[in-house]
Amino acid sequence: MDNTAVAALDDRILGPQHKGFPQEAWGQTVRDFLAGGPRLDQLSTPLLTVERAAMESNVAVMAEWARSSGVELAPHGKTTMAPQIWSRQLEAGAWGITLATPWQVQVARSFGVGRIMLANAVVDPVALRWLAAELHADPSFEFVSWADSVQTVELMDGVLASAPNGRPVNVIVELGGPHGRTGARTVESAGAVAEAIHRSTRLALAGVGGYEGALSHDREPAGLSALRTYLDRMGQLHLKLSAAGLYGADSIVTAGGSAYQDVVVEQLAHLPAEQAGTSVVLRSGAYVIHDDGFYAGISPLIPGRVERPLRSAMHGWARTVSRPEPELALLDAGKRDLPFDEGMPVPQRVSGTGTLGKSEVTALNDQHAFLRLPGGTADDVPVGTVVRLGLSHPCTAFDKWRLIPVVDDADAANPRIVELIHTFF
Repeated sequence: MDNTAVAALDDRILGPQHKGFPQEAWGQTVRDFLAGGPRLDQLSTPLLTVERAAMESNVAVMAEWARSSGVELAPHGKTTMAPQIWSRQLEAGAWGITLATPWQVQVARSFGVGRIMLANAVVDPVALRWLAAELHADPSFEFVSWADSVQTVELMDGVLASAPNGRPVNVIVELGGPHGRTGARTVESAGAVAEAIHRSTRLALAGVGGYEGALSHDREPAGLSALRTYLDRMGQLHLKLSAAGLYGADSIVTAGGSAYQDVVVEQLAHLPAEQAGTSVVLRSGAYVIHDDGFYAGISPLIPGRVERPLRSAMHGWARTVSRPEPELALLDAGKRDLPFDEGMPVPQRVSGTGTLGKSEVTALNDQHAFLRLPGGTADDVPVGTVVRLGLSHPCTAFDKWRLIPVVDDADAANPRIVELIHTFF
């Protein structure tokens, strides 16, 4: 990764386009703003923050867990779309960065990411021609995409016929599951896709992959059984393709979100020992930020399941703007500011005092949160009070912010801002 390009983000100029930053900061570079030792109360609400210690701990926890499990880690970069965070993950030993769209790949390449897995099919002709030119221009660039049908392979092959005569595009055959997302639905149909890739002179079969998270949303026995069956089929497909001589010297078996990494390891981590040249690659992405909602309940790397757990690194901060009823407070953060697809924000504390009675966010409008205060009074969270919120699902938290303050300690009365993370959505 090009650390010079990452460092240059500190030369960007702050302005009114950066939500929450005060007028006094407009016109300053990020570097100059941080040099002033800013505190959180200098910014206006609503805010999303990242806690540095929790984020860096999460990077280290996942890196060590992957190493000890005998698998590689290609974190899903679409979670944050933040090159500063990708750099941390790569420095901790990540195999590469996973992305979801060709445009995201282009962003990553602009920051010098040298090994990328696109966990999706590339069927857009414009994107394919760009990809071929990028592979031709940089012999060190390593790339792999996915395909789940012979039609996809034929389309790729046809477009690449008119592209620069460079290296073949590495392609993984994707195996899906019943009622899942993309992916060939049977081992036999996936085998046909693999054979089509192998026949092409413009493509190269790189392995097998899929996404198990689409098949379960909890850790009940039925869901875990479905995951294991699916992952076993993925392993069988890999061994079948290997026995048929369709791979080159090396191959990839890839699965993984941030909910069932342990199941992936249980079912697939044995493959490198059985098949020389095989690498099992996890694509977990949400772990780096984690949360206080969905992943806090389902991840294998939480308190009670591991000795060194992940920690939520993100918080929302919202100010009370109205107390129209004794048991209702309206906060100035809504759907445009905070995630809500995997659960409502959770009130945690009142900024500065740490005290907050029984309460619950029951709904979000575009720019308001409904904070219910059973038995409450106007004195509980008076107008102007800032409430810290625990959040669920980092993927839909980060995409609402272009510049995210990193604080030293989210539990402090007035946290110090130590970094600004730029996102590219």
